[in-house]
Amino acid sequence: MSNEIYNFEAWINTVEPLPGESISHFLGRFERANLLTGYQIGKEAGVGAIVTRWKKLYLNPFPTQQELEALAKFIEVEVEKLTETLPSKSITMKPRPIKLCAACYGEQPYHRIEWQFKEKMKCDRHQLRLLTKCTNCETPFPIPADWVQGECPHCFLPFATMAKRQKRC
Repeated sequence: MSNEIYNFEAWINTVEPLPGESISHFLGRFERANLLTGYQIGKEAGVGAIVTRWKKLYLNPFPTQQELEALAKFIEVEVEKLTETLPSKSITMKPRPIKLCAACYGEQPYHRIEWQFKEKMKCDRHQLRLLTKCTNCETPFPIPADWVQGECPHCFLPFATMAKRQKRC
């Protein structure tokens, strides 16, 4: 008789990227669904600590096709869907400050990659200026990977509620 009581393959809770979702927000959702850290994901995918940089929206150097393929294989998501969480290479990103359209977030609670485009100052859908900090206490938004409850980490005001104080453009 074998000493091996349990013999099972490791399994992953698959998480699908949402339309326009940022790589940071997506990785945060994947981490929580699988009780893993960015470091562990990078190690298991064979891409190293680069995943923790992507969580912070530091995309310079831009992810290579090989890195994306390795990560996609580990997280069990099509590489094309993973690529959609990134800006196109021709678009300049600004990783700080983190930006948010509270009206969009109220409709579908996740961070959009387009909000971090360098030239993006307003939401094209709502014609509202993007927020960079809490409308109540002025705390800057944390990286989207850390948006667990969708609220300010300091005063706990829900992001969706902040839409009332967003300015029209």
